[in-house]
This record gives sequence, C-alpha cells and structure tokens, in this order.
Amino acid sequence: MRGGLYLLLSIPALIAIGLYWKAALILAHHSLTELIFSAKWFPMRGEFGFMPFIYSSTYVTVLSFILSAPLCLFAAVYLTQFGKKRLLNVMLPVIDILAGIPSVVYGVWGVVVIVPAVSDYAAPFFGTSSSGYSLLAGGIVLAVMCIPYMLNMLIEVFHTIPVGMKEASLSLGATHWEMVKHVIFKKGFPGIISAFGLGIAKAFGETIAVLMVVGNTLDISVSPFSPGYPLPALIANNYGEMMSIPDYDSALMFAALLLFVIILVINLFFRYFIHKTEQL
Repeated sequence: MRGGLYLLLSIPALIAIGLYWKAALILAHHSLTELIFSAKWFPMRGEFGFMPFIYSSTYVTVLSFILSAPLCLFAAVYLTQFGKKRLLNVMLPVIDILAGIPSVVYGVWGVVVIVPAVSDYAAPFFGTSSSGYSLLAGGIVLAVMCIPYMLNMLIEVFHTIPVGMKEASLSLGATHWEMVKHVIFKKGFPGIISAFGLGIAKAFGETIAVLMVVGNTLDISVSPFSPGYPLPALIANNYGEMMSIPDYDSALMFAALLLFVIILVINLFFRYFIHKTEQL
C-alpha cells in the first residue's frame, strides 16, 4: 500500500522533471520573464512569447466558469433539495453520459451549432461582426463540457450533509430556502469550492474541443468575439511536425510545462482555500 502511495505521489514529480528536461534548451536561451510576458511569437526568428496563449487560455477558462458555475450550483440545489427523487434518478445517468462524451464530439457540436450562432446572432446583437470562431464559442463549449463534472460533484456534496442539521433548521422556523442558504451552502461550502476548482482545472487543460472552435489566431483582445489561441491548442497543433526543430520542440515542451504548473497552482490554491474554510 505504501508502494502504491509513493508511486502515485511520484507521478506528478516525474511529469514535471520530464517536461523541464525537454524545455531546458529554450530556458537556457531565453529568460523566464521574456517567455511569459512577451507577445512576440516568431519561432523561425527565435522569438517565443507565450503571453497571447496564456491570455487566451485564461480568458476561455474564466468565461466557461462564469457560464457554468451558477447553473451547476442552482441545478444541484434544486435536484437535491426541491426536485422529486424520480427527477434526480433520471438526471444522474444523463450527467454520466455527458461526462463520457469524447471531447471531439463536443468540438464538432461547437463547429456545427455554437460557431454559427455566435456569428449570425450573438455578434450582430451586440453590434459587431465575428466569424464565430472566437473566445466566446470556446467558452460556451468548455462550459458545457465542465457541467457534468461540477454538477455531479455538487450533488454528492449536498447528499453528504446530515439530514439532522436540515431538520433542526426547519424545526426552528426556517423556510426551506432559508435552510438551503444557512445550512446547505454553509456546510457544503468546502465541497462547492472543490467542485469549482475541478471545473476550472479541467477547462484550462481541454484541447481538442477548444482547438476546433476558438480560431487559433494570435490576438490579445478584450472582446469575446475575437479569436484566440490557448496553450493546449498550441501544443496539439504544432508538436508532431515541429519535433525536428530543437528550439521549437523545446518551446512546445515549455508550453506543456507552463500548463502543468498553472493547473498545479490552481489546484493548490483551491486546496488551501478549502483548508482555511474548514477551519472556520
């Protein structure tokens, strides 16, 4: 059992060491500040600025979280506290099916449905034009992909809250909604944060679906209707054909290392936040 535990603990460390070893070439020729904060991406001239990719990844992730988090939270509350047991029994298999759909299927759905909707309806409604391949399309697709994971975890969190606490609140004269606000949300707050952290981490690392709808264009724009180029899409688009160019290969491995570190920081931040919440 200890051997299995140590093996599991060593996997992230081995991944980080392998990525750093492959990215060492570009780190030797460029400073970390230059790589992260530069917006110049001209690999043939030896210029590797990752800021547009980091910006696009962050933008799409935040957008997907804004679209999915409130929906998942209130859907979980309704299914566990207000809806009938039969409705929950129907929804659980649906959630599992959504979680099992491959990313490429979500990507195709995004190309067929979301991209035209953004181009023909959303952009004209806000008085602008867009090809549809945009940060908004990537955010919507990612939001749909994150819903089953976040919703399933929130349902499990709300089911772990003792019935006695809910009944005690109601017996003191609280309404059903007051019980939800002051008992369900407060007691389940660490679990809610865990679910949101899982959703953000998953959204940040998604590749195929985002690659198909986000446009893959180097741009730093505040408009959600502009195209973007997230880090996972950069790696997926270029790695196979650029392995013969040492600097380019190392740059892509640095992108993977950067992605690994960002997701690790996100998870550690939410773990620390959960720990502090549980102490209150």
